[in-house]
Amino acid sequence: MEETVRWLTPEEQHAWRTFVRLHEKLGGRLSRLLQTESNMSAADFAVLVNLTDVPEGRQRFLDLARALEWEKSRMSHHVARMAKRGLVVRDECAEDGRGAFVVITEAGRAAIEAAAPLHVEAVRALFLDHVTPGELRTLAQISERVVGKLDEDAS
Repeated sequence: MEETVRWLTPEEQHAWRTFVRLHEKLGGRLSRLLQTESNMSAADFAVLVNLTDVPEGRQRFLDLARALEWEKSRMSHHVARMAKRGLVVRDECAEDGRGAFVVITEAGRAAIEAAAPLHVEAVRALFLDHVTPGELRTLAQISERVVGKLDEDAS
């Protein structure tokens, strides 16, 4: 049985490509700024932000990987690199013996606390200063709806 491809209309294609380009440009600029100003990669920042958002700064390894949409091997390699730099530690789970936690260290907290003000100023300068409050609300609504659907269909 042959499926019909639902090709993008010119308007849809323009919106999609513009969105992708926005994401690429913002991500690239923020990554370079973090690296230059804080000696931290965007991936380091993402891990540390997630760990500061959870109680006691600890999260199950696989839950953190899921939250970041990373493969287990990428998570493992990245956590090992961050642990070598003293930003996190890997703590074995005593309850089940199979799982592990990723735990932010004091050095990791200091690094994210130093990087966060620079990051927030960059987000403002590169993005927030160029959209209206109404556009921002619309973007939040769209993002919440799409992310909610992606979370429902997680595999």
